[in-house]
Amino acid sequence: MIEVVLKANPTRSSWYVTNEVYYVNAEVVSTGRRVLRPHIWRPPTDVYETDEAVVVRVEIAGMRQNDFSISLDGQSLAIRGIRSDVVERRLYHQMEIRFGEFNSEVELTIPVAIDQAQADYKDGFLYVVLPKTQPE
Repeated sequence: MIEVVLKANPTRSSWYVTNEVYYVNAEVVSTGRRVLRPHIWRPPTDVYETDEAVVVRVEIAGMRQNDFSISLDGQSLAIRGIRSDVVERRLYHQMEIRFGEFNSEVELTIPVAIDQAQADYKDGFLYVVLPKTQPE
């Protein structure tokens, strides 16, 4: 299995591709399958197609680029990370904003050019743009 990972680098202004294989919030069991822990939440995720690309948009406000990872394993795109809460003590009257570990996985049904993938995190939304491969 080869997993391509887009990583953020604080010294660069963009994302880059690496061959590094890791799972932020997964355990590999003896069967070789990934098993996600039940406390992991899934942020709202949109997947849409343009003429040139498949676009995945994830709403994960209050994050930094270093707080999450993007990986593509075959036709499965995974976005994982941790959104931290403020440590101060509080008495909540209403609590709807989720914190902690999150995972969003998308199965891609269209062939994409992995080496041309781009990601951008802006105004609380992560955009992953996966250019379609052109039929020969």
